[in-house]
Amino acid sequence: MEIILASASPRRAELLHQIGLDFKIIPSSYLEETGSGVEPSVLVKEHAVNKARQVAQTVSSGLIIGADTVVYLNGEVMGKPCGTAEAVRMLSGLSGKVHQVLTGIALVEAENLKVKVDCEITEVKFRSLSRDEIMGYISTGEPFDKAGAYGIQSKGAVLVEGIKGCYFNVVGLPITKLVMMLQEFGVSLW
Repeated sequence: MEIILASASPRRAELLHQIGLDFKIIPSSYLEETGSGVEPSVLVKEHAVNKARQVAQTVSSGLIIGADTVVYLNGEVMGKPCGTAEAVRMLSGLSGKVHQVLTGIALVEAENLKVKVDCEITEVKFRSLSRDEIMGYISTGEPFDKAGAYGIQSKGAVLVEGIKGCYFNVVGLPITKLVMMLQEFGVSLW
């Protein structure tokens, strides 16, 4: 069965290559909305399903992987920052605190639109950051395409004091959960 990643994220593609999964990329055109008052676990699952379903409508066969990652702190869902001011606000808010990273992951079988969806949650603790550190990190340009304005797999690693849960979830794709879900569709890495 052909596997299709409904994402243009280079990090997600890199993780799938890392585990040896054979797949192709068809980015979803689904537009995410943060939606106030929606539980973050519900939100990321909904986005993941909608991304995968949108791509499923464009192909005749295959198993489509959709994913959505957000950062959650004190009732606020943080997606990708829209600019420098928002990146500063997000990173300042995360400084010295524990937050959650949630990734919704969905598999949609194009032939029959069978859906499997789940969510992974990882706790991340940031160390206390100075204004200069925040501005220095933002100047790298790294925060602008990442939920919560940081990437744990790159320079943003120095912002993180520790994690509890799946590291790959923080990167943007909980690999172990994905592999278990793929097995339910008869797809095995081995």
